[in-house]
Amino acid sequence: MINLYSDTQTRPTAAMREAMASAEVGDEQSFADPTVNELCSRVAALLGFEAAVFLPSGTMCNAIAFRLHIGTGGDEAYLHRRSHPIVAEAGGPAALSGAVLCPLDGERGMFTADALRDALRPADRYLPRSRLVSVEQTTNLSGGHVWPREQLSQVVEVARGPGLRLHMDGARLMNAVVASGISAASWASGFDTAWVDFSKGLGAPVGACLAGSRALIDEAWRYKQMWGGAMRQAGIVAAGALYALDHHVDRLADDHALAATLARELASVPGVSLDPARVTTNIVVFEVADAPALVAALADAGVKMGALGPTTVRAVTHLDVDADDAAQAVEAVRSALSTGRVRSSPA
Repeated sequence: MINLYSDTQTRPTAAMREAMASAEVGDEQSFADPTVNELCSRVAALLGFEAAVFLPSGTMCNAIAFRLHIGTGGDEAYLHRRSHPIVAEAGGPAALSGAVLCPLDGERGMFTADALRDALRPADRYLPRSRLVSVEQTTNLSGGHVWPREQLSQVVEVARGPGLRLHMDGARLMNAVVASGISAASWASGFDTAWVDFSKGLGAPVGACLAGSRALIDEAWRYKQMWGGAMRQAGIVAAGALYALDHHVDRLADDHALAATLARELASVPGVSLDPARVTTNIVVFEVADAPALVAALADAGVKMGALGPTTVRAVTHLDVDADDAAQAVEAVRSALSTGRVRSSPA
């Protein structure tokens, strides 16, 4: 199977497995796991914060951050309507934090400062309080886009005016770093919390780190314990994350280059609608007449992609996909759309 479903499909390399197998470990709940401690220190410095906490998943990073900023209910969070907390966290912000979610629109998964300003609530006891702004870097379902620096800075400025908190969902933050040449700490500047994931393009099997002030991370530990995220000899998996930071960040450029090639070739297939110039990291989103039917036909041909809706397909490059795989995937799409098995144009 040529697996372009997501960069979450990466498997640890042999060298990463060796690093994990030989990791020094201890009880991370007692802060006695030296590998976890090193990882948290590295990520705090990487993102420009005082402290960080190692968590099992990026979803838990978002969940804890929302709880830290929202509390136990009634306050409002502003985020793009296609962002992960809305579409892929099982209603967690509402269930765990009582958050009122205000979905914002915006091109390529990014809202503007004006859109945020227009959505903010006036101080009124009848209304939820405006409390939190959350952004994805890079944007996920909208195609792996990197926020323009000025646009993001303007959003931060609008949020800071009335004293809102800011959270960065950094599931693919390192892709943004490599694509833009801007440091992770610079991207996270002005935010109260941010996190980085290791189990996507960085190729580790599990884990993410949430960073913030010492006070916020101390409180994050409380929710980590409460929600079952505290671990014991977690250095075994933290070692994979450290290996990824040391060896797999720069190589994200290879994924970006392969995605650009994949996009150019897919754009030449009759029945595919795609602007290759809009592909800047490792996510390729394109339109066809019948996305579920195409995805099913591709699976039969040994290629896995994801249908994001009736007409939208997503393909994601990563460590386990090479140029030959991408070429075969394009031919599978071409074959599926040319044989009549899948409609190549709207009915």
